[in-house]
Amino acid sequence: MNRYGIHGERGRRGTTALLALTLAGGLLLTGCGGTDDASNGAKDTAADSRGGSGPMPAPDRPRGEGEQRYDGGTSSGGARESVEGEKNGDSREIAPDPDYLSTFALDVDTASYGYARRTLSEGRLPDPSTVRPEEFVNSFRQDYERPDGDGFSVTVDGARTDDEDWSLVRVGLATRPAERQSERPPAALTFVIDVSGSMAEPGRLDLAQEALGTMTDRLRDDDSVAIVTFSDEAETVLPMTRLGDRRGRVHDAIDGLEPMESTNLGAGVETGYETAVEGRREGATNRVVLVSDALANTGDTDADTILERVATERREHGITLFGVGVGSDYGDALMERLADKGDGHTTYVSTTEDAREVFSAQLPRNIELTARDAKAQVAFDPETVAEFRLVGYDNRQVADEDFRDDRVDGGEVGPGHTVTALYAVRTRSGADGHLATATVRWLDPDSRTPHEESGDVETDALDGSVWDADHGLRVTATAAYFADALRTSDGDGSLPGAPGLRELSELADRLADRTEDEDVRELADTIQEADRLV
Repeated sequence: MNRYGIHGERGRRGTTALLALTLAGGLLLTGCGGTDDASNGAKDTAADSRGGSGPMPAPDRPRGEGEQRYDGGTSSGGARESVEGEKNGDSREIAPDPDYLSTFALDVDTASYGYARRTLSEGRLPDPSTVRPEEFVNSFRQDYERPDGDGFSVTVDGARTDDEDWSLVRVGLATRPAERQSERPPAALTFVIDVSGSMAEPGRLDLAQEALGTMTDRLRDDDSVAIVTFSDEAETVLPMTRLGDRRGRVHDAIDGLEPMESTNLGAGVETGYETAVEGRREGATNRVVLVSDALANTGDTDADTILERVATERREHGITLFGVGVGSDYGDALMERLADKGDGHTTYVSTTEDAREVFSAQLPRNIELTARDAKAQVAFDPETVAEFRLVGYDNRQVADEDFRDDRVDGGEVGPGHTVTALYAVRTRSGADGHLATATVRWLDPDSRTPHEESGDVETDALDGSVWDADHGLRVTATAAYFADALRTSDGDGSLPGAPGLRELSELADRLADRTEDEDVRELADTIQEADRLV
């Protein structure tokens, strides 16, 4: 995925190219993927490819390895000719200017927001490196239209900011509603549970035990569960066990978990995947669920070695990873990378309510997959757009030319999910007409057949202030501005139209009162705490 700044005085591309793009299916958009090397995706590349003339300073943080900057003209690997379309059976003859493309893998992670809430509640500001704006944005429910079958709907809208010519453009992707428990495929879940000494802290292992017990009672008889624990060593406490009338065995294993010594995360991951492979069931969703503070301190602590094990099992056996983070000290970066390599996602729990939501609602909902290797690509219209910047998704980037390369890793998404990507967009003075086309591409989970869906937005969709927009867009903007503020030293943020934390707190408070939404009220309270600390 790329974030672009476009030179305002670049020559305009004719409408013929845009028409060719539209008629040919465009170049697509999406957001929720991962971090891999060039052979397996672009998941570990953090980039800020802004340039151009607009006042868009990046947050004060180091540039990631492999980061690229685009100032118009060419991009990595040279210009992207129309041969990409030809090799994919696309008959278009003219590809859009690469500087007007933004490509990323879809992401439904929410751990960053949960961990920030926990940190702020303890009277500390989160480390800016743990703040990922897309995870703040995707922590809130959206009411996008849902597709009838598998795949995605695409919704694109936006509104003006307080900065002249700058707008926020929202790209919303949604899958079909989650089916009832009785209608989904069976699940084979291997729980890899950290029982190191640090997990003795209240709100860690005890929280996981309570939630796992509740989840066990709610899973179906034809689901299977295995339990692996790790401290200084790893142990399979319960091999893959079909629930049926054996729930008592699972409860006994959960109740018997006790904190022990060090954290050999590498051994836990390795044993967990071995157990998952041994108990793998055809026709079921096979998943490893890692519950840990991700603070590896003994055994194999090299992240790349641990990650390679996850990636290998994912490639060979299709076993995905769901990471559940716990603890006031939390290895956020390692947990996120593990989930990315394992074609899964992460969340964070700090309360009993969080844990029950994750294990009793989110996990069952994530058992089924409706899309594999999902990527998005947004093509901005150079006739109306001067420059743009994608908010977040720094480590979910995908090279533009790899959008339709189905060998390149994307994100895995299940039913009942929504994915939101937010762009700061500066329109040309007097711009009128087509603004952007967003496209999502994904593979059928079973047949690996590729599918695409697109949506367009016009400049007239940007009429009105973002603070007068509908509930969903206002919540998205509030969450994005909050994350942006936490990534800057003074808390003022770098996005166009960014309010200070004090003003943002007041806006969020009014929004919470108006919507009577508990999640928005929690967001408003969290912003208020951040303002107090800054």
